[in-house]
Amino acid sequence: MQQLTPTRRVLALFALALGGFGIGTTEFASMGLLPLIGDDLVSGFAQNPERGIQTAGWLISAYALGVVVGAPAIAVLAARMSQTRLVLILAAAFTVANLSSALMPTFELTMLSRFVSGLPHGAYFGVASLLAARIMGPGRQGAGVALALSGLTVANVIGVPLGTFLGQTAGWRWSYVAIAGIFALTLLLAFRTLPQVAGNPERNPLRELSALRDGRLWLMLAVGAIGFGGFFAIYSYIAETVTRVAGLSESTVPWVLATLGIGMTIGNILGGVLGDKALVPTMLGGFLAVIPVMGLYSLLGGEPVALFVLAFLIGLSTSMLIPSIQSRIIQIAGEAELLGAAMNHAAFNVGNALGAAVGGAVIGAGLGYLAPGWVGVLLATAGMGLAVVSVLLDRRSASLRRLETHEQGIVERVG
Repeated sequence: MQQLTPTRRVLALFALALGGFGIGTTEFASMGLLPLIGDDLVSGFAQNPERGIQTAGWLISAYALGVVVGAPAIAVLAARMSQTRLVLILAAAFTVANLSSALMPTFELTMLSRFVSGLPHGAYFGVASLLAARIMGPGRQGAGVALALSGLTVANVIGVPLGTFLGQTAGWRWSYVAIAGIFALTLLLAFRTLPQVAGNPERNPLRELSALRDGRLWLMLAVGAIGFGGFFAIYSYIAETVTRVAGLSESTVPWVLATLGIGMTIGNILGGVLGDKALVPTMLGGFLAVIPVMGLYSLLGGEPVALFVLAFLIGLSTSMLIPSIQSRIIQIAGEAELLGAAMNHAAFNVGNALGAAVGGAVIGAGLGYLAPGWVGVLLATAGMGLAVVSVLLDRRSASLRRLETHEQGIVERVG
């Protein structure tokens, strides 16, 4: 990799984070815009808002499904490609797909556009994490992951509230137009500042898939998918909680989203720093924090002050988990690091689709807009259980390797 001046290094890292900012805005602004999109595109929304919001929630699941499909497919197809070129292609794809989301006339076509918008998501975060780690230097994998994800978390402080406000004032379609502009700027900055990282023509795309034979990888992917499903169950319908349960005005929704985003930003920073020092304790500690917070949301989310406090705590505790889980998945994936990094985001978006679907189902069943909080408790508890199993299996494997090495040493000495 070519040497960068300090200024260009900062701008290159900013370009990668800006792409993450655009992704966070396009993914999470949909939660704040959901009632507006549903009212515009879902028939019968006004007559039965609970059923209508459940239907509109499929837009979130469609985006998440796009991530799940696109992450492994692009990672394998791009195995030989320059990481720099891949970032540029993905930024261009995001620009076009978000313009399409703004222009589609029907709910079905909008849902298709959201699916297409999700396709580059996982691959972008995967390659951006690897590039950021390269630029930052050896031993900074957790910090590189956190840097790449910083744009996503900052999006929840600035991009999502502003996108929601823009949708409320000018119409939800203009939010996606603005997001397309963010990706166009990302494309320009990335083209001008990213170092040229050569591709590897000897790399075999099928070798990337070989990582999927490792059961430990699938177990950690399940940790991300199930453990984060509860967060998305809550986040997907938090706009309805603000207005219909807490009784606050629609204009309050961006402020609640910003509060949650501040928690996510702080949690991401803490998760990156602590994950580099103690990966497993950071991961398990995050789960131990998020479970009771989600339970409190289910009980107290209808109280305005408590809603703001709990939104912050949900963002904080959830985001602490992300860098440590992604670093662990990349380590397990070994040489297939791009696939591992991309599959991590595919797993999170399985959680997105799962959480949005189950959260919408409990609301549609008449259990109320706070019921997704209990879904979160159950899913986060299951995710922590899987994380514990993963750690125990690793320790067992390490013990067996030490025993084999010891026995081999004895045989060699006797021989």
